[in-house]
Amino acid sequence: MSKKVIQFMDTSFRDGFQSVFGARVLTDDFMPAVKASVDAGITNIEAGGGARFQSLFFYCGESAFDMMDRFRTEVGPDVALQTLARGINVVALSQCPKDIIDLHAKMFKKHGMTTIRNFDALNDVRNLEYSGERIAHHGLNHQIVVSMMELPPGCSGAHTPDFYMDRLKQILDANIPFHSICFKDPSGTCTPKNLYDTFKGARKLVSDDTILWYHTHDTAGLGIAQNMAAIEGGADGIDLAKSPVSGGTCQPDILSMMHALKGSDFTLDLDYEKIVVASDVFEDAMKDYFVPPEAKMVSPKVTLSPMPGGALTANTMMMRDTGTLHLFGQVIEEMAEVVARGGFATSVTPVSQFYFQQAYLNVTQGKWKKINPSYGNMVLGYFGRTPVPADPEIIKIASEQLEKPIFTEDPLDILEPGIPKATKILEDNNLPVNDENIFIIASCEQKGLDFLQGKAITNIRKISDEKEAEAKKAAKPAAPAATPASIGPRDYTITVNNRPYNVSVSEAGGVQATPAAAAAPAAAPAPTPEPVVEGTDIEAPTPGNIVKILVDVGAEVTEDQPLVVMEAMKMESEVKSSCAGKVLAIHVAAGDTVQASDLLFTIG
Repeated sequence: MSKKVIQFMDTSFRDGFQSVFGARVLTDDFMPAVKASVDAGITNIEAGGGARFQSLFFYCGESAFDMMDRFRTEVGPDVALQTLARGINVVALSQCPKDIIDLHAKMFKKHGMTTIRNFDALNDVRNLEYSGERIAHHGLNHQIVVSMMELPPGCSGAHTPDFYMDRLKQILDANIPFHSICFKDPSGTCTPKNLYDTFKGARKLVSDDTILWYHTHDTAGLGIAQNMAAIEGGADGIDLAKSPVSGGTCQPDILSMMHALKGSDFTLDLDYEKIVVASDVFEDAMKDYFVPPEAKMVSPKVTLSPMPGGALTANTMMMRDTGTLHLFGQVIEEMAEVVARGGFATSVTPVSQFYFQQAYLNVTQGKWKKINPSYGNMVLGYFGRTPVPADPEIIKIASEQLEKPIFTEDPLDILEPGIPKATKILEDNNLPVNDENIFIIASCEQKGLDFLQGKAITNIRKISDEKEAEAKKAAKPAAPAATPASIGPRDYTITVNNRPYNVSVSEAGGVQATPAAAAAPAAAPAPTPEPVVEGTDIEAPTPGNIVKILVDVGAEVTEDQPLVVMEAMKMESEVKSSCAGKVLAIHVAAGDTVQASDLLFTIG
């Protein structure tokens, strides 16, 4: 009996980059490893999308479209190149209107992509309908997703095989065009038994020729066992990666999976020696990149509080920036309650950020004393329907703090067209108006504009850069040492128990001390009083970095007018004015790092 050949996608160059390096990797550095992968017989590669779209503009000073073009040139016409999209968010971190969703599919097809994997963190099928239809319309393969995770202990009502079958039935009933179906487990927490039952059930619901795929992370150390359970249940394909971006927060390793399949009825049908060569080339290409230790660790507590591998290192990097990394364990534990009371949306971008930010606030501000705006909007329904209704108490707190009602309609219906807005920004800044630039502005906002204006700041963490900085610091000439005075008679004044003494030391070493006359105390300078500004204080809703101040002192602002753009845990968000009035004071500057509740503005 011949073995079943299991398809796989090499995620090293997208999810691997995100899970280890915060998606900050330069194209020139890894292209030789792409060629080595193709030479090794790998024919399906994840080439972009997700955080790897924005990160190129935000941190690498590169265009993601140029990177995708280079990918296609390097691999030739026959290798499948896949990207990741987040339903109606596509590759942005906020919801996109219909014209931008359509433009996303059009641009990714134009720039050489084959397949788009399309998921919604809430498993709200409405959020997959239009995006999926446009992916298929523009000639791309649509891999539609059911998002998965294990619930925290004591929780029930979703994320079971029956729940996943219900979502699959909704997808089939909605007649969304698709090429394959992926069950995506971003936190790597699903139990092997639930996975086996899920794939067994899915195989019965779909035709024999329907491709079923499984995606996981090895954060909890379960990746190989999960892949085996999915394969034995009927999966046709899985995701794998090469070292140094395999294991830990990443996908299981190709070589490890080949080994695990020995003696079974399944094979990856790869050549060990060629994969070893490709892995060596890739490790050499990445040798100068700093690997955060937590990216390569197994984190058993993730099974209790599902933190996805792709977000873990981004969150720990932000906590390093804000000096709060020591709170990470507490925040992970607090996530269990945040997930349990938030409606069970899958812990994956952007919801994983909502969960983590709310857990952080619960730890630092007190339980539910402050609602993260994104988490609040989620439980109120502004991103779609959560798998189960959120806790009524949390809904009430969110509604009161955000001063917003519950929303039950389709999120797409309240979004204004994005192309006219982006076009105006380009025209106002004398930039070329084309599809690529429109999409860059729509999906990357201010940092997209900075990139197009040549103002992007490269922020890549390389070992050689850190060593060079240390070497420059060490090479600074030391201040010249004072020439010691010749030894001879010396006079000093010393103070003992608040009394001054004159001390004389003779050349022979004799010491004589006499009380000194007390000097009149110098008048202490009067402290400069802090200016008192009366008005309404606007505080930071979360820890993060100040990206851009949107108003000036003296400006008249309206209620809900954006005042500042902040970046926190992979997400950019606007802080808006809680009232109408004049900007009396700005307490921060672009580039500052702030904590939750730090003062940002005073409005009077």
